[in-house]
Amino acid sequence: MKLELQDTPEARTSGYCMLPLLQINDLQIEFPGKDGTAKAVYNSNFSIMPGRLTAIVGESGSGKSVTALSLLQLLPKQTVIKGEILFSEDEKRSQDLAKLSEKEIRDIRGNKIAMIFQEPMTSLNPVYTCGDQVMESLVKHKKISKASAKNQVLALFVQVALPKPAEIFNRYPHQLSGGQKQRVMIAMAMSCDPAILVADEPTTALDVRVQKNILQLIKGLQEQNNMAVLLITHDLALVADMADEVIVMYKGQIVEQGTAKEVLQSPRHAYTKALLACRPGAGSKGKRLPVISDFIDRENIHDVVDNNTSNGIKDVQEILSEDTHNGDSISLMEKQAILSVENLTVCFPDKRNIFGKTVSVIPIVKNVSFEVMKNETVGLVGESGCGKTTLGRAILQLIKPSSGKIVLEGTDLTTLNSEQLRLIRKNLQIVFQDPYGSLNPRMTIADAILEPLNVHQIHYSKKQRKEQVVELLEKVSLQGDHFNRYPHQFSGGQRQRICIARALALQPDFLIFDESVSALDVSVQAQVLNLINDLKAEMNFSSIFISHDLSVVHYISDRILVMNKGRIVEEGSADDIYFNPSNDYTQQLVQAIPGKGLF
Repeated sequence: MKLELQDTPEARTSGYCMLPLLQINDLQIEFPGKDGTAKAVYNSNFSIMPGRLTAIVGESGSGKSVTALSLLQLLPKQTVIKGEILFSEDEKRSQDLAKLSEKEIRDIRGNKIAMIFQEPMTSLNPVYTCGDQVMESLVKHKKISKASAKNQVLALFVQVALPKPAEIFNRYPHQLSGGQKQRVMIAMAMSCDPAILVADEPTTALDVRVQKNILQLIKGLQEQNNMAVLLITHDLALVADMADEVIVMYKGQIVEQGTAKEVLQSPRHAYTKALLACRPGAGSKGKRLPVISDFIDRENIHDVVDNNTSNGIKDVQEILSEDTHNGDSISLMEKQAILSVENLTVCFPDKRNIFGKTVSVIPIVKNVSFEVMKNETVGLVGESGCGKTTLGRAILQLIKPSSGKIVLEGTDLTTLNSEQLRLIRKNLQIVFQDPYGSLNPRMTIADAILEPLNVHQIHYSKKQRKEQVVELLEKVSLQGDHFNRYPHQFSGGQRQRICIARALALQPDFLIFDESVSALDVSVQAQVLNLINDLKAEMNFSSIFISHDLSVVHYISDRILVMNKGRIVEEGSADDIYFNPSNDYTQQLVQAIPGKGLF
């Protein structure tokens, strides 16, 4: 089948019709299994134009990433792909990527079509330095010397705002923060000046300032090189700021597509309207967040297309009128500190002598002090590498602090031995940033959630424990029949919900959420945030909520701490920090929040 020339207003204005770089015709993706064939994508049709940014949005499991992976034959070998994926390098030649041999597709991967994967923690090889991994693509595809490749890599590291590029070049992935690893992945994808850049959640691990810089960089390279970008994202604010065209997917089907302005400002499909309403906005604090089921009947969603907001969708104001928690942060009766951090400093080894002894250290957290009151949620925000996650792990004693005190309910955790810490861990839990790396791939999710229940002897019978696991799965919007599945059988967002269920299994008094909703689409994010509020009201736990998304932190938190270069630079009520920041750094973070014009 030949590629069709695209007849768009822009093409007609310029006097010619552009040829799509990529044309998807009747794409259908199926995964054969023991219980039959599972269809992941149904008869999708769309095109990607030169110099345009096309965004695919939808909930976790909607088929966004599967569609992206199919372009470069990165799905499992047993996958059945029907339809055409036509890639056109010029007007005279096009080829169906789905029918290329392994050798032919290898010449295109990372060269003509590059991809930024969703999880940088598992996409980088742990035994090679970051510089070597980026150089590999340049040496293979551009046929240049290693010296020349190294210079280009250093220039790319500067472009993607990596600090101390020469040092990052020689570091291994485990020595970088999550956001820094993502920037290395972006540099690798851009290294060969691809015609098409497929970005699968490229800014998930990044704070708002770096996120803005990265997206501006991608946009600038797109315009400079007339590069096409396919952006897979759950962040509608990014779509509002960046996208030219938007494709909305639900359960493997495209339910709406068009220009960004048309789809986001005048959505026709009820599912699109629901996605737009689920995002935590500046005015929704203290109110229940809408979720998809509040708006539409999931069974009939594909038939709900209308030209007004009343058909198939509830009134947003009616949904938002429900309180999730009292508007007052904490009553005077409850102003009692459950956690007190005093002059905490955490240092990492910098250099060692030939005997392995540390001769110099780098301070990551510097003389930090704050309190968390009973039943309070404290938000912790700051740029990637500022020390947020290190501070959280130090509180749990997963990292030993160099100095200072961490007093939880009257007990200084820094003075406890390993056995004493094990006993107190029941009441102190964390939801880690990386949902894939924190789940054992050889354990079913049932075993993963059952493990802490077994260790701490919660519930006495096997039946009671299974019932508890099913209840937890349903609370985080997963099904009870997922009980015996493995982590690799779930999407990134679903894995994060499993981690949240595991952390809640022991009903802890204190929780640390480390970017716990960063991998979730807006609808599931709303469900989890509502769940956290509901459980907070039910279980009366206190928490620290670490995130780079200021709108989420503002919604969920009573107070906010702003961290920069290892220090707390500003703290105050959530409203004061979000609406009236006094510190210059905080003001820059607020100004970088995407999608202000739409949301």
